[in-house]
Amino acid sequence: MHETKQVKQHQHEATLTHDIVIVGGGLVGASLGCALAPLIERYGWRVAIIEAAALPDNVENSAWQPSFDARASAIAEGSAQRFRQLGVWEAMRSEATPIKRIHISERGRLGATRLSAQELGVSALGHVIPNAWMGRVLHQQLKQLPIEWRCPATVAQLTPKANGHHLVLSDGSELTAALTILADGGRSGLKEQLGIGSRHRSYEQTAVIAHVGISQPHQGVAYERFTADGPIALLPLPGQAMELVWTHASGTEQARLALSDSAFLRQLQSAFGDRVGRFTRVGQRFSYPLSLITAEEPVRPGLAVLGNAAHALHPVAGQGFNLALRSVMDLVEALAQGAQNQRALGDMDTLLAFERRRAQDRANVIRFSDGLVRLFGYSLPLLPQARAAGLVGLNLVGPLRRSLARRAMGLER
Repeated sequence: MHETKQVKQHQHEATLTHDIVIVGGGLVGASLGCALAPLIERYGWRVAIIEAAALPDNVENSAWQPSFDARASAIAEGSAQRFRQLGVWEAMRSEATPIKRIHISERGRLGATRLSAQELGVSALGHVIPNAWMGRVLHQQLKQLPIEWRCPATVAQLTPKANGHHLVLSDGSELTAALTILADGGRSGLKEQLGIGSRHRSYEQTAVIAHVGISQPHQGVAYERFTADGPIALLPLPGQAMELVWTHASGTEQARLALSDSAFLRQLQSAFGDRVGRFTRVGQRFSYPLSLITAEEPVRPGLAVLGNAAHALHPVAGQGFNLALRSVMDLVEALAQGAQNQRALGDMDTLLAFERRRAQDRANVIRFSDGLVRLFGYSLPLLPQARAAGLVGLNLVGPLRRSLARRAMGLER
């Protein structure tokens, strides 16, 4: 009741002034809120997060029930280190499954590449964590910070003004912000409202995602299996379960989504092989189309675009959220430097410095992910043999393999 009165009161207040407004309270927006904590304490910045979904009244005591159908993300070791900086990693790792080895192969070919944590001198190459758990941990951390939440609410109108932006929310309240950060996944239409275009290239592929049970322990191995139907990724989960990401030519996924569980598992077994034993069960199946999307203007005066709103990648290399988290940390570093130099929040020189730092990393990740899609997406004469030779060669050339792995882990850029 108190929250309802508060929202109604806001509708009658004059426009409120904020230093930073984050549009989107998902994993990227919540990570940013946590990363801003030292600057909020140091400079007294007024920060608000606008989130379309309603949050539980008590995040700490709300039920968290990991189901067989929950979505999970692969968190690179570099991202784990960044979560340690935010003070949330110990809580996150309680539900994390470490990736000890990665096995990359092509169906029907002898070539394979194997990466191991032991070879690279790290405890894990990465970790698989349920998205719901990451969100809960981040929101628990945010509860300790003087950050204002506006939810459930969306931004109905976003208008540039002198020294920032003016925001009209769906509940009728209005805000101004010296710096507005779009971390809403790009589905809100705010980029288009501002005239920010995006480069868009459809892969004409659709990912089918589900949790699957397996007949033998996975021993912390993640698999990337390239097949004639598309790449199959399997990520280790607690117990004898793995998260499946199966790429299909768009349109062909519908038939598989319609299959019975037993028929789906038979086809998966035929496509993947028996490296994880037998597939024993499958959870609810989800699908989404795959495209390469990049915002043409990631920064403007008083505006920054992060996460999927800035770049949407093919999941073949599992780099999307890891890239976004590096953007979060780089933005906070740029804002800290700008504040130290007594520049206004939203200052274009500060944001351009941030974008210059991000551009090369983003280009490298896009080139890597897109290159894998293209390399294994064509069936030209002799290309399969070349791919197999490349996988064998990469497995034999230790320094090159280790360099590739450290880059994928977010430990090098």
